[in-house]
Amino acid sequence: MDFLDPLLLARWQFGLTTLYHFIFVPLTLGMSLFVAIFQTMWFRTADVKWLHLTRFFGKIFLINFAMGIVTGIVQEFQFGMNWSSYSRFVGDVFGAPLAFEGLMAFFFEATFIGLWIFGWNRLPRGIHLATIWITVFGTWLSAYFILAANAFMQNPVGYRMSTEGHRAEMADFGAVLTNPVALTQFPHTIFSAIMFAAGVMIAVAAWHLSRRQHDEMMRPALKLGLWSMIIAFAGVALSGDQLGLVMVETQPMKMAAAEAMFNSACGADASFSLFSIGTPDGTSEIWSLRVPYLLAFLSTHDFNGCVEGINDLNLQYTTELFPQFADQVDGNFAPILWVTYWSFRWMMGFGGLAALIAVVGLWVTRKNAKRPVAGWMWKIAIWQAPLALLGILVGWIFTEMGRQPWIVFGLMLTEDGVSPSVPGWSVLISLVAFTLIYLILAVVEFGLIFKTVKTGPDPLPGPDDPQPSELSIDETPTTVY
Repeated sequence: MDFLDPLLLARWQFGLTTLYHFIFVPLTLGMSLFVAIFQTMWFRTADVKWLHLTRFFGKIFLINFAMGIVTGIVQEFQFGMNWSSYSRFVGDVFGAPLAFEGLMAFFFEATFIGLWIFGWNRLPRGIHLATIWITVFGTWLSAYFILAANAFMQNPVGYRMSTEGHRAEMADFGAVLTNPVALTQFPHTIFSAIMFAAGVMIAVAAWHLSRRQHDEMMRPALKLGLWSMIIAFAGVALSGDQLGLVMVETQPMKMAAAEAMFNSACGADASFSLFSIGTPDGTSEIWSLRVPYLLAFLSTHDFNGCVEGINDLNLQYTTELFPQFADQVDGNFAPILWVTYWSFRWMMGFGGLAALIAVVGLWVTRKNAKRPVAGWMWKIAIWQAPLALLGILVGWIFTEMGRQPWIVFGLMLTEDGVSPSVPGWSVLISLVAFTLIYLILAVVEFGLIFKTVKTGPDPLPGPDDPQPSELSIDETPTTVY
């Protein structure tokens, strides 16, 4: 292996910076919703505990939002630095949804988040409440445009090739925005983000409740987090099922690689393996533990359905669909099987474990519970926080690695997208620099969040203090900072 190979280093750099950036994205998408819910409860009830929860989780949201912006800017620069051939080939199509994300969605959310931050005590309460809900809409809209751009890489639609055949050109922007992959990826991403934000809220509430701090505020936060985790997991499962059907239709090789299934099978033979061992050359299976019919049902919603295998798809791709690329990949269009196989299972495993902990959490914290929550249970509730995030990250690894060797499925191989004139040492320097800078930013990010969590929300009014409902808006402490 050439460790100064520009393609290898460019892939590592883009993969690492993308995964790092995506730590902040789902927390922003999910936490904005919870902050809006808390502020809505305060608006409707005038109960000051909801105000303090709004301010408290609003700080976490704003810290994370700022870090997401900083790390996200790097992503788009890499298209020009390390992936110029890809940018020239697909820029007319890929750039359109990204432009809408920047000019429309991002400025939209940035404007209203500014109004929300500085509008306390200046805007009427109803209008100020609307600003946080519009911020939620803006963050979700931004996510959709980015997913639409990514969906073109998975399933290119709405384009035509240029007359010289060297560039994809926009033909139907509506088709790009309504790509079936984007339509199914979006709810899957949003529900996953809610799971992660719920996990963070559960951990924060559990940390304070285990120390018997802020009980009156943290118990409703804990309950909302637990219920949101369970409901969002159901949404992840349902949207993931639909995304799987689209994946089988548009990228059958990805599903075959997710199962490490080498030969096509139907019905009982199209089984889902819980564990599998293959030959060193990756062409056949040695042993596996399988559930009959399950893969057939997941892929086709028919227990007797048929699923294409890696060997059959390779033959089809080599002889019929993509013979012009066959020599470059030596006739093997399958991704790295152990990566897709295990990331697919880890994705489901991490998410399922987070939901299971939430179910148990609801049971042990129910009103009529006969025993207090044990200390070790609180520790599990605290340390479950990254489970949903780990599921999200390995899910994205599966999505992107499962597309290989394509950078745009069926149109361009990844090796053809790298910048031809950028030497490996240059990419290595930027990779090392980004890694060091991101480590510093991680220390700052998590340090600020941990400090905010440990400080906790403002205490509730004492018995001799005036009730918030009796105060005017100018006398009610509502500053986010």
